[in-house]
Amino acid sequence: MAGTVLGVGTGVFLVVLCWIIALVLTMILLRATGPTKLGVIPVFLLALVATLILVFFPRSSEALSPFKDMEIVDTFFIGRYVLLSVASVGFLVALFGLLPLHFLEAVYAKPLKTH
Repeated sequence: MAGTVLGVGTGVFLVVLCWIIALVLTMILLRATGPTKLGVIPVFLLALVATLILVFFPRSSEALSPFKDMEIVDTFFIGRYVLLSVASVGFLVALFGLLPLHFLEAVYAKPLKTH
């Protein structure tokens, strides 16, 4: 596996770099005022499209290997995805359970100062 660092290829680093840049641009654009804040949407969509392209259209090696490597089979594949889906559903339930508490927090008026 040439060209890997810690068993991870170049594509993973590109995806991480893409999302870091998108996060920085999002934080910068969210501090702006007016319609400039809406620039967050294209930044997110561009990062999403770049990620999907890198995930669904990976580059395969152009030169075939002269020998066959030992094939490693993941026997816990289905269980790992079931665990991931349960954790994702739990995260979404917690997120959407806490959002109303954040948005519906009471904001009390400050008393006027009388002289």
